[in-house]
Amino acid sequence: MGEERQASGWGYGGLDERMRAVLAGCVPAGLAVGELLVRGPLPRSGLAVALLLALATTLPLGLVVRAGASGGPRGFDVARTLPALALSAGCVLALVPFGALTVAGIGAQLSCVYALARIGRAPVAGVLVVPYVVIALVSHEQVTRVVAVLVATLASAAAATGVTRHVRRTALAHSATEQAFADTLLAHAARGERARIARELHDVVAHHISMIAVQAEHARLTTAGLPAEGATRFLAIGDTARTALTEMRRLLGVLREDAETGVQRRPQPGLGQLLELLDEARDAAGSRARLIVSGPVAALDPGIEVTAYRIVQEALTNARRHAPGAAVDVELRYGERELAVRIRDNGPGPAPSGTPGHGLLGMRERASTVGGTLRTGPAAGGGFLVEARLPVHAEAVV
Repeated sequence: MGEERQASGWGYGGLDERMRAVLAGCVPAGLAVGELLVRGPLPRSGLAVALLLALATTLPLGLVVRAGASGGPRGFDVARTLPALALSAGCVLALVPFGALTVAGIGAQLSCVYALARIGRAPVAGVLVVPYVVIALVSHEQVTRVVAVLVATLASAAAATGVTRHVRRTALAHSATEQAFADTLLAHAARGERARIARELHDVVAHHISMIAVQAEHARLTTAGLPAEGATRFLAIGDTARTALTEMRRLLGVLREDAETGVQRRPQPGLGQLLELLDEARDAAGSRARLIVSGPVAALDPGIEVTAYRIVQEALTNARRHAPGAAVDVELRYGERELAVRIRDNGPGPAPSGTPGHGLLGMRERASTVGGTLRTGPAAGGGFLVEARLPVHAEAVV
């Protein structure tokens, strides 16, 4: 509704637009008439003709301004082009046959050229400049030639300024659109990665909660001489565990994309499958990939192992995509408090843009989910390095 009112000229701000258009046409017209009156007798035209030419070379500017304010079609904008052509024809007639072109008329001509170039009508703006170039070349009168050269030069500068403004505005609009599109893709990728992380952690936590319920029920039924109060408490533990499992499945059910028919359920991968993952990477990329393990190897919480496996998997995928043929070292350092995972390749290193991709953001999401950290960047001596530090104790998983 607001756009219709604005286009009609009577909505909010419509009166200001109409007044601006009226002033854009009437003020130059008044200046042109005043200039003719103070200039003196006109040798090649009468006063009446000169006044009509003064109006013809200025008043159409108001129509051009009004069309630009109300907005028009993006194609051939008749509402702006025809008044501009009429004004230019009036200026040419006022200059050559009658010698009555005013400074206000020249200013209106320059304004029309600039307005057309600014909205992307550079060819039409160029057409408005051509007559003055022709007059400057063929005219035999010195004054007419000088005025034509002056107008052609100023009009060319106005057209160039308008084109520059149009190109800059278009570039900013495209840049904003591309940035919005990139942000949307990034947000979508982050949501998808968080959904996958939630699914995997759900499977791991569901296993532990189920074990709590089973062990509580088993203890209640097999413990000899268990007091009634103890049996009641074991029963409450089992009921609480089952209730928590049901609530967790209900809340995270919307994220379970694998609930579709025909999806194969498989155990979540862990560090025990890293050798198979490296073999797949060698076969796919045809490059060297080796696993280096240091420290006392121990079984970790399933959530930690899933996270470490997925980080290595994504790092190998990135190396295959951005550094094809590069050798990759995967290093696991088992410590008392944390597991250090380092993936390094000898490829060209980070991209010049420095913008993190979806894979790197997903790895950071995974590391932060289990209370760890992840660092990526150029490796010492060349190549790219992914380094994650993950807690090894189950109670560190939040």
